[in-house]
Amino acid sequence: MGKKRIMLPVEEVDISAVKYENEVIKAPHLTGFLLKLFVKIIEAPLLGSLIVYLVKKENRMVELLRNTVIPEAPMFKPEFPPQEPEPGVIIMEEDGKPEDRVESALKCLPHYDPASLWNADSSPFRYWKIRDYAHAYRSRLATPSMVAEHFISVMEEFRNKKPPAPLLVSFDAEDLRKQAAASTQRFQEGNPLSILDGIFVAIKDDIDCLPHPSKGATIWMHEVRPVEKDAVSVSRLRSCGVIFVGKANMHELGLGTSGNNPNYGTTRNPHAPERYTGGSSSGPAALVASGLCSAALGTDGGGSVRIPSSLCGVVGLKTTYGRTSMIGSICDSGTVEIIGPIASTVEDVMLVYAAILGSSPADRICSKPAPPCLPNLSSSESLNVMGTLRLGKYTQWFNDVYSTDISDKCEDVLNMLSKNHGCKVTEIIIPELNEMRNAHIVSIGSESVSSLNPHCYDGKISKMTLDTRTNLALFRSFAASDYVAAQCLRRRLMYYHMEIFKNVDIIVTPTTGMTAPIISPSALKFGESNLQVGGYLMRFVVAANLLGLPAISVPVGYDKQGLPIGLQLIGRPWGEASILRLASAVEELCGEPKKKPAQFYDILKVK
Repeated sequence: MGKKRIMLPVEEVDISAVKYENEVIKAPHLTGFLLKLFVKIIEAPLLGSLIVYLVKKENRMVELLRNTVIPEAPMFKPEFPPQEPEPGVIIMEEDGKPEDRVESALKCLPHYDPASLWNADSSPFRYWKIRDYAHAYRSRLATPSMVAEHFISVMEEFRNKKPPAPLLVSFDAEDLRKQAAASTQRFQEGNPLSILDGIFVAIKDDIDCLPHPSKGATIWMHEVRPVEKDAVSVSRLRSCGVIFVGKANMHELGLGTSGNNPNYGTTRNPHAPERYTGGSSSGPAALVASGLCSAALGTDGGGSVRIPSSLCGVVGLKTTYGRTSMIGSICDSGTVEIIGPIASTVEDVMLVYAAILGSSPADRICSKPAPPCLPNLSSSESLNVMGTLRLGKYTQWFNDVYSTDISDKCEDVLNMLSKNHGCKVTEIIIPELNEMRNAHIVSIGSESVSSLNPHCYDGKISKMTLDTRTNLALFRSFAASDYVAAQCLRRRLMYYHMEIFKNVDIIVTPTTGMTAPIISPSALKFGESNLQVGGYLMRFVVAANLLGLPAISVPVGYDKQGLPIGLQLIGRPWGEASILRLASAVEELCGEPKKKPAQFYDILKVK
């Protein structure tokens, strides 16, 4: 008796009485032999189930799911109420040609003169933008083929690294030369396909891109899932003339946030090679931060675009659930994942986003997306719109970070936005954050197990990393009632957030609760399970996944160790234009001085 917990109907919850609870995750940090032993134990029929149950009970998962009466009906996919149109935007033609949308996006950007910067002093450090590449190609200062040769030489350098730290897990130098030659010829003939023609883009290894296999950074997925055509997002970029460099490394199957991968080697953070990139889109973020690609595509089911973007000091966009098609990705049947762009600047994210946007036929029916649009940053009206933005900040959550360097830096940015643009910062309260984390892990975990179980029973589990197997042991313990309870919580949390968005336009948080963690040498061979670090990295990101909201991470500076810090902006459903507008303003306020990564390659203007 007395174990049952009854939640009030969501409309009756007294928000003013909500008390913030600091997140505490209780689980062992394991690497090497201890991790191997732990996996052996938790995969044992009886003892394993007992240990998993105790870990869940210690972290209140049993209480929050099985012992709780939740009065709301389940919401099995994000469902959004109608939204007001965003001001100061240009609508993108969803059914039009990707290259036409990219042209429209180009008109949204503020004036920029690449020619004046080409011969300028290289100090202070800055990344080349897509418009810089386009200028160099059109002015015949460089060709895509020249850039391709520089890229190939860097890949040769990475191939010889000990221990291995690959950026790409599938690379074909001849295919890259072929793509670059075709692009070079188009420029010679004066017929580039778009501003993205000749732009080097990496594709995460869970998104299909011919002629490469899609392995999800496993050693077996390509054996059971052949790639027959490009993913929809890749196909749209290809029609714009993009050059695909190969398949980028990632945390195996996307089931981790560090980027650790013993199968191929762990990608290193360009700012500090002894540290993780964050994951699961580790390779995409590192390639962009290293200067080797203007952009990359990643997938984001639990911060997997935003976390590595924050840790590597680049920009990562998580779109509204259903805004971009997932057709052609390994994780195409879940309710929390999207495909999103990573780039070194907000404007480059906008250009790539314009190319890939467009809902699948199924999502158009069930999600009823609002027309996609971009902020018109070239208009004088844009500054007026900025001044009307209301920013929501949950201070106790905002400050729940590993180091106050993060919260202080993000707070400084909010103060600058208020001072320079007149943005109003409003205090908000988000109830049931622990419930939200549990609902997310049950949702993504159950959906992962559903797709992987047939392969596990076919013997592939022995080929998975120990970290993946640890996660799957937890995920398999979730019952059908846990999954339904998580979806009931999804409905409650959607209500809270929609109420908040009646009073604010954007919710602001740090992207991660810590900067890039150190790679333990013992983690390189067998992997690592560190749920405490995972909790810090995922602290602020899961609302956008569970509720399908758009969010972006934009770099705002560095901690005392020189490691990048990201600010996260979470928008209303279909509100990509608003978060992109604010991200552009944040980028401008925090633009100088940028720190050159320790691992950086200028492949456009080689000296």
